[in-house]
Amino acid sequence: MAAGTTPSRIAPAAPSKSAGMVLIPGGTFRMGNHRGDGYPADGEHHVHDVGLAPFWIDATAVTNARFAAFVEATGHITDAERFGWSFVFGGILPDSYAGARRPVDAPWWRQVFGAAWRTPEGPHSDLTGRSDHPVVHVSWTDAMAFCAWSGTRLPTEAEWECAARGGRADQRFPWGDELNPGGKHRMNVWQGAFPGRNSGADGFKGTAPVTAYELNDYGLSNMTGNVWEWCADWFAAGAYQGSRLLNPTGPTRGISRVMRGGSYLCHRSYCNRYRVDARSSNTPDSSTGNCGFRCARSA
Repeated sequence: MAAGTTPSRIAPAAPSKSAGMVLIPGGTFRMGNHRGDGYPADGEHHVHDVGLAPFWIDATAVTNARFAAFVEATGHITDAERFGWSFVFGGILPDSYAGARRPVDAPWWRQVFGAAWRTPEGPHSDLTGRSDHPVVHVSWTDAMAFCAWSGTRLPTEAEWECAARGGRADQRFPWGDELNPGGKHRMNVWQGAFPGRNSGADGFKGTAPVTAYELNDYGLSNMTGNVWEWCADWFAAGAYQGSRLLNPTGPTRGISRVMRGGSYLCHRSYCNRYRVDARSSNTPDSSTGNCGFRCARSA
């Protein structure tokens, strides 16, 4: 489709009868941020039309229960387990972690030894009551290993955004432009003054179950908020400007991999990235307590 033309609305997706996936039909959608309310350094403001072949994508992020089955079957050891530590948000830790090492540019994080997918807040924690929450402390490398085991792959960045939009063009969130339509919370993000006070008004102060909140028009859950989700692509700020218009796969090389969707720590005062068009990234071996993934496969 030529630049400047109006993309066709992709038809509603049909639910898969297996594997908890939803079929996103092929078509053209408008990718990028036309409003200018994001971060120029992320390169999200170049709006362009992208054509995609049909693909399947998980209706939810991969849960702790699904990841446990993978580990049981393969003996996989995550990067966080190999390194012996991962980053945990300080606001959900006991006071005893107040002196833990923290990044200079993000002092709300703590380096917690023993934090991993089974022990999300460190050795004092476990997954009791969280089997249906998204697995966290998984790196891009860990997500790729899960995909290899399950016969799937990570979605491309373009596929992820198309799925998140649910067929809605030029909208801020999967359901529209309003954060809380009718006063109703539609995703799990920070409520209050970051990073000191989280009221939990949306129902959760940490991760939420993967089926919390209403589905988007494609039948997908929590495409924004809750946890960041790894995508297949290398990240580059200029990737939008250089994207192929048909089934783009991103740069051929890079340092960091794309993450999409924002998390329960996002707030407009410092991280206005809980939007369908927002972008972020991290190195492939990095893990945190607010990043997970969902799988895709070609139709």
